[in-house]
Amino acid sequence: MSSETVRTIGDARKHRERYGLGVSQRTADHASTAILAAARELLAEEGPQALTVRRIASTAGGSTMNVYSRFGGKDGVVDALLVEGFERLGEAMRAVPTTDDTIADLQQCSRAYRDFALTHRAHYELMFGRRAPGYTKSEKAVDPAKAALGMLADRIERAMDAGELRAGDPFDAAIVFWSACHGPVSLEIEAIGPPDTDWAGVHRQLFAALIAGLRTTPLP
Repeated sequence: MSSETVRTIGDARKHRERYGLGVSQRTADHASTAILAAARELLAEEGPQALTVRRIASTAGGSTMNVYSRFGGKDGVVDALLVEGFERLGEAMRAVPTTDDTIADLQQCSRAYRDFALTHRAHYELMFGRRAPGYTKSEKAVDPAKAALGMLADRIERAMDAGELRAGDPFDAAIVFWSACHGPVSLEIEAIGPPDTDWAGVHRQLFAALIAGLRTTPLP
């Protein structure tokens, strides 16, 4: 493994530790909690375009000054939602038990990813597609995504160490794995394709094809 990869994964692990407390613990006062709850409600019901300072403050039952004083404005609230989303995604994949079957573990991570996306659609779309108008992402919102990717790289590295996958850069492989999870989930959420498409089956087939291409030996 290259020194650059070690450093990148190490940074991702630090990000994971840094953001492991969760959004609720970092913004514990009542007004902040109400603001985030209001933002979630608006996001779920109307989408990212509803995330304005005025709408968030009104839904939270407070003043616009609360939004500015606690989050610095709309961008800070959206950052907090993104942090929350990536933390939840990381927790969903981290909850998959670690067993001696590293490939099965990755398969379960893939399913956990899809389950998260379908259960938390509004968050997922904000994380990977639909942006709030005028929003500029900060590094604070990027770090938890790196942490989730680093956790996935850890799983892939286990499979490489076990001889199940070809040796290589686990972080690069994690990006490929993530891309393979994201593609069919995004199509499923947007209802692109025939209405009777078996998206769970598509997800399984794509994962199987990906693993077959990364294995050290062909599948029987």
